[in-house]
Amino acid sequence: MKYYSTLLSLIFFVTCNAFSQEKVVKYKVSSGETVNQIAVKFKVTPYDIYALNPDARTSLAPNTVLLIPTKSGGNAKTETAAVKTASPAKEVTHEVQPKETLFGIEKKYGVSDDALKTANPFLVTNGLQTGQTLVIPVKGAAPKAASPVKTSGQEKYIYHDVTAKETKYSIAKQYNTTIEDLEKRNPEIVSSLPVGYRVTIKGTAPKTENTAPAAISATTKKAVEAPRKGTTYMDYQVKPKETFYSLGRTFHLTQEELTELNPSLSEGVKEGMVLKVPSGYVAAVPIVAQQQPVVEKTVDKPTERVEEKPAYIPTSGGGIKIIGTVKSDEADPEVVALTKKRGQTERQKLVLLLPFNIAKMQNDTTSINNRLKSDKFLNMTLDFYSGAMMAIDSAKTLKLPIDVAIYDSQETKTTSNVSSLIAQNKLQDANAVIGPFYQTNAESTANTLRMYNVPVISPLSKDSANPIENLYQTIPSNDVVKNSIFDYMRSKNGNIVAVVDKKKESVVSYIKQNQKGVVFAALSETGGLDVANLKSLLLPNRINYVVMETGNTAMVKTTIKALIDAQKTCQVQLVILEPNSTLDTDEISFDNLVKLNLMYPSVTRESDEQAVLIFEKEYRLKNKVNPNSYATRGFDVTFDTMMRLVQGKTYQETADLMTTEQVDNKFQFYKKEDGGHANKGVYILYYDTDLTLKVAN
Repeated sequence: MKYYSTLLSLIFFVTCNAFSQEKVVKYKVSSGETVNQIAVKFKVTPYDIYALNPDARTSLAPNTVLLIPTKSGGNAKTETAAVKTASPAKEVTHEVQPKETLFGIEKKYGVSDDALKTANPFLVTNGLQTGQTLVIPVKGAAPKAASPVKTSGQEKYIYHDVTAKETKYSIAKQYNTTIEDLEKRNPEIVSSLPVGYRVTIKGTAPKTENTAPAAISATTKKAVEAPRKGTTYMDYQVKPKETFYSLGRTFHLTQEELTELNPSLSEGVKEGMVLKVPSGYVAAVPIVAQQQPVVEKTVDKPTERVEEKPAYIPTSGGGIKIIGTVKSDEADPEVVALTKKRGQTERQKLVLLLPFNIAKMQNDTTSINNRLKSDKFLNMTLDFYSGAMMAIDSAKTLKLPIDVAIYDSQETKTTSNVSSLIAQNKLQDANAVIGPFYQTNAESTANTLRMYNVPVISPLSKDSANPIENLYQTIPSNDVVKNSIFDYMRSKNGNIVAVVDKKKESVVSYIKQNQKGVVFAALSETGGLDVANLKSLLLPNRINYVVMETGNTAMVKTTIKALIDAQKTCQVQLVILEPNSTLDTDEISFDNLVKLNLMYPSVTRESDEQAVLIFEKEYRLKNKVNPNSYATRGFDVTFDTMMRLVQGKTYQETADLMTTEQVDNKFQFYKKEDGGHANKGVYILYYDTDLTLKVAN
């Protein structure tokens, strides 16, 4: 139990140490600081810092000592002092002492809350922490804002904030640089490109680009700062080790708002204090014994049926429009909001089986920080859980008649405690069970619950499942994903040509066995593409889809060149069946991929719908990070399941009748010939001429 609150507060945080080198400045990292912020402070690039501190690429812990390169070999102490007192006439520094508050510091120095947070941006995201070094602007002086453009020698560096649907390709093209250079200067974007991330770019800013951050409108600011009307309050006793930060996350209040409600907090947070807080909050529930659910939540029964009003997810400071949809199996089906299809129904029970493995953790001497750093499975579980909790909040706002219980499934690849939970009659009365995570455990759970007619939803496994009638796989299999794009190409009456190199024998076998009518371009004796043969297979009166499956750079370049040349006489679109790392190199022109409208199948999409953007924004506000694929999937699977349960039908009936679409994922279940259900909800994505990814109709 004692680890649980620590786990939640450290979900997305790992620690590391830095190495040393000569002729540098030593700098101690404050809580909440990032490499980008430190780079701005010292007028260097993040890459300069990473070059001297390799471990900083993965994480940055408070009090870590970084080595910062200097412009000259001057005295390190002098350089450090220059940073701490950047402008003696305008700024001083303050080291945060135990029990100090923002209110007390602002009062002591006579500065406003806005001025202090502008000078110390990490206060907005991480709150006030003991040991931090704050820059204090002198009363009446405007805080110094960091310039988006920094100069190092003769080079200019520009910061670019990533927006929805942008890719590394489009950003590199926009700033006339390369993907390799972007990744070199921003190691955090190698594996993904989070919306809102500030990318450091070498090059010249585009003429129309405004690199300064957009100002918050007076109307928006007023709305954000408006007092909560009609709020009811309750008493809350402070638990051991709670801080302003943890209280703020629990009650969705800032430190100033908490202090305004409770003036005694101006002396700091103390264990046992009784605070006045808003009632009806969703608090983190401690994990209890194995025989009890990790979390039990009751969603109020609706007093009236919701028909036209949009639903919102209650998170800190705002709401999210629910985007579930229902589609019939007819051609060109009418799309209506899933929330408008709710039917009168009895109370439903949903169970989530999540592998926290608390018992194992309590018996392990490994620190929580080290476990979070090394245990990818635990991080995946916590990410999924964070998304599921937002879905549960959504159900509460919608007043869905659902009770939710979350149990620790204590999983390994071959074992779980599900049999124990079933022996205690914890699962038999559920209307649906989400989990376990491992395929073998999901199958054994479904087998046991089959006699009780309880549907078991497998949330993460991609493996082909054994034929079990009540098992529902939510991730489409690889063959389903590939089949979907061939189905799409045929629906457009396309002429399908395959360019496959000799090393891709499995692809050749798959196409020959499953995709009749596809013609293969001939290869030369040396294994290269026969360009003349490829062009002879293209038809002038139909759209030509060329499926390219090769990791050979020379063959990729030859194919692309031939297809661009062929566009003079016929319509051609380039297709890949799965991600191809060869295309993500500087040797392959992204412009050419855009000209050929590169298309591929995906189980997730990138949407700029307003509801999706708000979801991402609210998730960041609540969890201080961007939602990754596991967090989004946690929301999508959980919310989709709950909405199916309140349609006035069983989950099984809705699976046969309804195709639904959530933030990232589509759920289009079908009955497999040998038994059980699988999902064939796949998106067909392509690069449009505006350099963005779009979903093909």
